[in-house]
Amino acid sequence: MNVLLVDDHHLLLEGLQNLLIAHGVQVVGLAHDGLEAIELARATQPDVILMDIRMPRCDGLEATRRIRAEWPAARIVILTTSTEDDDLFEAVKSGACGYLLKSMNADDLIECLHGAQEGVPPFSPGLAAKVLGEYARLAGQQSVPAEGAGRPKTDLTPRQREVLALVVEGLTYKEVGARLNLSPRTIKYHMAEIMAQLHLEHRAQVLAYAGRLGLDA
Repeated sequence: MNVLLVDDHHLLLEGLQNLLIAHGVQVVGLAHDGLEAIELARATQPDVILMDIRMPRCDGLEATRRIRAEWPAARIVILTTSTEDDDLFEAVKSGACGYLLKSMNADDLIECLHGAQEGVPPFSPGLAAKVLGEYARLAGQQSVPAEGAGRPKTDLTPRQREVLALVVEGLTYKEVGARLNLSPRTIKYHMAEIMAQLHLEHRAQVLAYAGRLGLDA
C-alpha cells in the first residue's frame, strides 16, 4: 500500500511516516500544505491520501476538492483533531471517503488504511451516525415523493441488510462482527459488496442510502 501523508506539523508527519513504515506501508511523499498535496498526489498517484484539515496556503478540504476534481478515483481519508460537524460534513461533500480522529490508536489507524485501500473507507466511531443524521435532516427539507415513488431498489441480501443496519448505528466493523459472530474482514467484504451493488462511491453515501431504505439509525 502506498500512502501520501499531508499535515503541517513536521513532527507528526515524521511520526506517522515511521509508524506506517514499521507496519509495511510505503510512504510515497510528505506534504505540508494543500498545494504540496495536490502536486504530490499528481506525481505519485498513491493508494490512499491521509489528509489534515487545518493547513496554511491551502487547507485539506480545498485540497481534497481539487484532487478529486482532477483525479476522481482518489481515496482521501481525513485525519484531524476536529470533531466539528461542519468539518465532517464538508469533508464528505468535498469527496473524502473517510474521516478519522488523531486520538485513535496506531493499530486502528493501520486497519482503517487497509480498509480504505480495499474500498471500504472508514469513519471514527460515532461520526458515521452523524453523517446519517445530517443526510436525514437534509432529506426532511425536501418534498416527500408519492408512496412507492423515488424509493431506491436494492438486491441486498438479508445478511448485507443486517450489516448495513448496524453500521449506520455507528458501530465499528469489529463491533458489527462481534454482534453477528463474523470476522472484521468479513464485515469489510460485505460493506465493499454493498457499495459495489449500489454503485455508491463511499461509505457516507451508503449511510444516506440506508436512511432512505428506512433502516434504523
